[in-house]
Amino acid sequence: MLEVFDLHVSYGPIQALGGISFAVPKGRIVTLLGANGSGKTTTLRAITGLAAAQKGRILFEGREIRGRATHEIIRSGIALVPEGRRIFANLTVYENLLLGAYFRRDQAALNRDLDRIYDTFPRLAERRDQAAGTLSGGEQQMLALGRALMSRPRLLLLDEPSLGLAPLLVKEVLQVITRLNQRGVTILLVEQNAVAALGIAHHGYVLETGRVVLAGTGAELLAHPQLQQAYLGDD
Repeated sequence: MLEVFDLHVSYGPIQALGGISFAVPKGRIVTLLGANGSGKTTTLRAITGLAAAQKGRILFEGREIRGRATHEIIRSGIALVPEGRRIFANLTVYENLLLGAYFRRDQAALNRDLDRIYDTFPRLAERRDQAAGTLSGGEQQMLALGRALMSRPRLLLLDEPSLGLAPLLVKEVLQVITRLNQRGVTILLVEQNAVAALGIAHHGYVLETGRVVLAGTGAELLAHPQLQQAYLGDD
């Protein structure tokens, strides 16, 4: 579904990505792992057109999307849940969800999708008219996920969805991600929590200083000595 070839991204003189290549097959969960500054978020920004790539190709369903405007990429079937959630704190839960479907005009289908979001996240239904800024961290993450799903994405990009959440909420978020994948949504997951990410991912790639240094299935990477030492704290 998504193919990235030899992608290079620089911010001025600083190279953030030095020629990474990877693939996200349809119907799969793929995770990008790595420490801060490894290039994970930059990769998502490049895919969605928020960061300009100096070189490389980004194919979505066989079509080149590198160089296209962000709104065109979103319309093509990709949605991003950014790090830190970035909800609109002064708007209600309902209004935040509607913003995820700002380009849609199919009102009947939109209403059905709202009902599905509320079924998936019952707490959002309970807080439909509540200001989003008053939600807990876990509820805000659910809102950010729901807002992205309102665009009916075929590929969902998640940037550190477990960041700042208590362990119990992390488990809940990961369960939701797994259920979404089982419903047919392809997912590219960026995470620093390697154990959590690899526990649900079909495939994974480990980045260091803008390059892919390890790749394999979730189980293979969990068992890899280099990853255990560098990312799992195995002495």
